[in-house]
Amino acid sequence: MNIIFYFFAVLCGVANSIQSGVNAELRKGINNPIFAAIISFSVGLVGLILITPFFKEPLPSLSALKSLAWWKWIGGILGAFFVTTVILIVQKIGSANMLALIVAGQLITAMILDHYGLLGYKMHPITLWRIVGGVVTVVGVYMIVKN
Repeated sequence: MNIIFYFFAVLCGVANSIQSGVNAELRKGINNPIFAAIISFSVGLVGLILITPFFKEPLPSLSALKSLAWWKWIGGILGAFFVTTVILIVQKIGSANMLALIVAGQLITAMILDHYGLLGYKMHPITLWRIVGGVVTVVGVYMIVKN
C-alpha cells in the first residue's frame, strides 16, 4: 500500500484536532454554535470551489444527481452533526477525551461496516486480531478519559 495514503490519514487526524479548537473558539467569538458551524462549512465550500479547477473530474450530470438514492445525500448532514457537536463539547470535555471517544466510535462502526461490506466498503471480516485491536483501543480510550 502506498505510504502517502497513511501520511494523509495522519494529517486528517492533525487537521481534525486543530479544527475542533478553531471552531470552538469561533463559537466563543460569535456566541452561536450553529452560526459557527455555518461559517465553518461556508469557508470550506469556498475552499472547495477554489480548488475545483485543479482537478480534472467532470461535473456530474443532472440525471446522475437525480438518480442517487436518498441516503447518499446525508453525508453533509452527518458532517454538520459532527462539526456542531464538536463545537459544543470540545471545550467541556477536552480535545484528547473528545477525539479518543470519536476514534472509538469510528473504529467500532468501521469494523462493522467493513465486516459486512456496507456502504461500498471492501469486505474485511472481523477477525480475532481486529477484535483484540478494538478492545485495546477501547481500553486506551477508557484510560485517556478516566484521567
